[in-house]
Amino acid sequence: MTHVLAIDQGTTSTRALLFDGDARVVARGQEEFAQHFPQPGWVEHDPADLWSTTAATCREAMERAGVRATDIAAIGITNQRETVVLWDRTTGRPVHNAIVWQDRRTAAFCAELREAGHEDGVRARTGLLLDPYFSSTKLAWLLDNVEGVRARAEAGELAFGTVDCWLIWNLTGGAVHATDATNAARTMLYDIHRGEWDAEMLRLLRIPESLLPEVRDSDGDFGMARADLFGAEIPIRGVAGDQQAATVGQACFKPGMLKSTYGTGCFALLNTGSRAVTSENRLLTTIAYRIGGETTYALEGSIFIAGAVVQWLRDGLRIIRDASETQALAERSDPDQPVYVVPAFAGLGAPWWDPEARGAIYGLTRGSGPAEIARAALESVGYQTFDLLEAMRRDWPDGAEATVLRVDGGMTASDWTLQFLADMLDAPVDRPKILETTALGAAWLAASRAGVWPGREEFAAGWALERRFEPTMAPERRAEKLEGWRDAVRRTLSAD
Repeated sequence: MTHVLAIDQGTTSTRALLFDGDARVVARGQEEFAQHFPQPGWVEHDPADLWSTTAATCREAMERAGVRATDIAAIGITNQRETVVLWDRTTGRPVHNAIVWQDRRTAAFCAELREAGHEDGVRARTGLLLDPYFSSTKLAWLLDNVEGVRARAEAGELAFGTVDCWLIWNLTGGAVHATDATNAARTMLYDIHRGEWDAEMLRLLRIPESLLPEVRDSDGDFGMARADLFGAEIPIRGVAGDQQAATVGQACFKPGMLKSTYGTGCFALLNTGSRAVTSENRLLTTIAYRIGGETTYALEGSIFIAGAVVQWLRDGLRIIRDASETQALAERSDPDQPVYVVPAFAGLGAPWWDPEARGAIYGLTRGSGPAEIARAALESVGYQTFDLLEAMRRDWPDGAEATVLRVDGGMTASDWTLQFLADMLDAPVDRPKILETTALGAAWLAASRAGVWPGREEFAAGWALERRFEPTMAPERRAEKLEGWRDAVRRTLSAD
C-alpha cells in the first residue's frame, strides 16, 4: 500500500493523480464540467458535477495504472477555495447550485457591511477583507434567497461546506462532515487565531452554527472512502485548499519562503511561520497549513487575471491560435514601444481590491500591433506579481526582503515570462522539476500521515530545481517600466 491518490478539484475541471511510493505520477484522469452564469457576475456549478467527475477521474486513474483500492494507502484532497455548497443532511441533495468563488452577487451586501464599520473586526478575526470572493456572504445569500432554506437550516436539516467538505461527505457516504483549517480560513467565518468558528461573524450574517462542519488538521483523519466506490475502503488523510496545497507541494515550510501559482489567476503565499502578520497593504492573513495541531500562517495576495490574459489574446482578440505563440510574439515586439495592458477584466485584486476597475491598454501608437499587445499582456503578470511582493515586503520587512520565488502553474512553461518576472522582482525565480505541486501537496499531507512518505524535512530536501531565472535587466530600465505600470494602474482604478 504505497500508492497515494490525490483529488484536485478545480474551477473548470476535476483531476485525479495517482502517485507511487517515490512521489512520481503514474496515472491521471481529468474531466471538465459545465460552468453556469445565470446572471452577469454570477458563477455557479452543479454540485452533482463536482462529485461525479471526482468519482469518475479517480476510477480512471486507477484503471490506467492497474492499481486497486487495496494498493492505495490514502487519499488527499485539494480543491477550489471559497465555493459554497449547501445540502440536505438526510438525502445528501444540494438545495441550490454551488456558488463559485468568482461570483460577485454579494458585492452590494459587502459594501453595506463595510459602510456599517464591520471590516476592521472581520479582518482582525478572520484575516480577510469584506469581499464577495469569500464564502460567508454567499452562504448568507442562499439562506435569504432560496425559498424555505433558512427555516430548514435553523431546524438543523442542512449542512454547509466548501468543495472539500462536499467531496468528503460523498466519499464517506455522509459519515463525515468536516473540513480542514485552510479551507475554513477562507470562509470568513473562522477565527484564524483561536482556531474556531467565530460567533460574532455567525451572528452578523445570521448563519446557524448547526450548518458548519468540524475543522480538522490538514493532515487529519477524514474518514474512509466507501468500499462500493473503488472496490475497498481507502482512508482520507490529507486536505488543503488549492493554494495552500501548492505551498506544501513547493515545500515552503520555513518562514520567508514564497510560492506563486500562475493559473487562470495568480496566488502568492508567503510563509510567516507561527505569527499571523496583519497586513497594512490589503493583503490577506491566512492559514498556510495546520499539521499535527500546529498552525502555520501566511500572507496571501491574489491576482484575478494571469493565464486568463493569454486566453483573452486567443479568444477575445484572436491574435494567437495557441498560448505557446505568445512567447514568439513577445520576442518580436518593439521594446521601445511602452505599451501596458492592465487586465482588470473582473476588477483588480491585491493589493488594490477594486472590483469596479475594468481592463485597459495604454501607450498605443500607429506602430503598435499584435506583438506589442502580446508582450504587454505577458508583462502584466510580472508587474502584478511585483505589486504583491512589494506589499509583502512592507508588511513583513524582516522576512521577505531577499526571497526566492518558487513558481508553478501553466504560465511557468514560458521562459520569457519567468525571465521578465525575475527582472521585475529583481530576485531569483525558481521553476521546479515537478509542476504538479497542488496535487503533490495534497498527496504528501495524506501520505505522510499514513506513514508511507517521508516527513517534512526529507520531503523538502527532495524538492528539485528545473531552472533558476536570475534578474538581468538594468536598474534604470526596470525603474522606468515599473513607473509606466504604476501610471497605467492609477488611470485604471475606478476612483480615478
